[in-house]
Amino acid sequence: MKEARAPMNVGFCFNLKRTVEEPPAGDCYAEWDDEETIEAVRSALSRRHRVIPIEADEEAFEKFRHFRPDIVFNMAEGLHGVSRESQIPAMLEMLRIPYTGSDPLTLALCLDKSRAKEVLSYHGIPTPPFTVVQDLQKKRELPPFPLIVKPISEGSSKGVGNSALVRTPKELREQISLVLTRYCQPALVEKYLPGREFTVALLGNGPDLQVLPIVEIQFHRLPGNINPIYSFEAKWIWDTVEKPLEIFVCPAKVSQNLGRKIQAVCKAAFAALRCRDWCRIDIRLDASGEPHVLELNPLPGILPNPDANSCFPKAARTAGISYDDLINRVLDIACQRYGLQP
Repeated sequence: MKEARAPMNVGFCFNLKRTVEEPPAGDCYAEWDDEETIEAVRSALSRRHRVIPIEADEEAFEKFRHFRPDIVFNMAEGLHGVSRESQIPAMLEMLRIPYTGSDPLTLALCLDKSRAKEVLSYHGIPTPPFTVVQDLQKKRELPPFPLIVKPISEGSSKGVGNSALVRTPKELREQISLVLTRYCQPALVEKYLPGREFTVALLGNGPDLQVLPIVEIQFHRLPGNINPIYSFEAKWIWDTVEKPLEIFVCPAKVSQNLGRKIQAVCKAAFAALRCRDWCRIDIRLDASGEPHVLELNPLPGILPNPDANSCFPKAARTAGISYDDLINRVLDIACQRYGLQP
């Protein structure tokens, strides 16, 4: 007879998305999670454990020190600074409290798109050519047009609107200026790849690392005369729960050879950036059909509603993993890594 698992005290750390517009407004809270997602994760963890919700604010450190959970399920994105995703894991490491997901260094590197691409390039992992622009007046070598312009340290398509794909020097200057002024950070200027785009969910560590079914983004499903990129508008404005776009295919219809290449590139990127437990990796094909890594998301979005088109849960459902089981599997993977026995 299988022995029952004893419940643990699981801290659950998150950033609650603001429900009202307050400074700074606009897309400031795009990376944070809404009440529905937070409740779904809390409910999933509560099936097996005692859950201690802790919001990732200035009081979080004292709460961690007071409650001393056995492990923390971390989905906090942070707000201030380019290392904001590292703040909670750094606190937990100071307190010697285990937690799910990647460590502070990996989270900081993956949020800084240029640093992540430098690591990928060193390891020979394909990623589009790029440069970083901090000053419009300073001349530098650029990849040939068309180009993609992004803030260097944002997620959830923040700062990557439909106009981020530029084809002329004038459009390039305007988009770089927007990034420098609105986001107060350097702009990543990257070669645009014309091929298909995929996002790939990975779950596990080391030899147990599992690649879930690949998700393809179908740009022809976007409104007419729209650039074929997964822009902020495509993610948050045109594709809604009320009117979801049929923009994703999972599993993606790829040949065995292409599927193997995508999986190999993603596993190599996961290892090169030393990701842990889970990660979602965005892939785009070049003109020759070869996969390149756009970026890594070691704190992947996990909206519970299937109509919300959240890609990690979508890939998990296709693999036969329910939402609740996905959340608890991430926790179990982290427990195994720390040698904890739930």
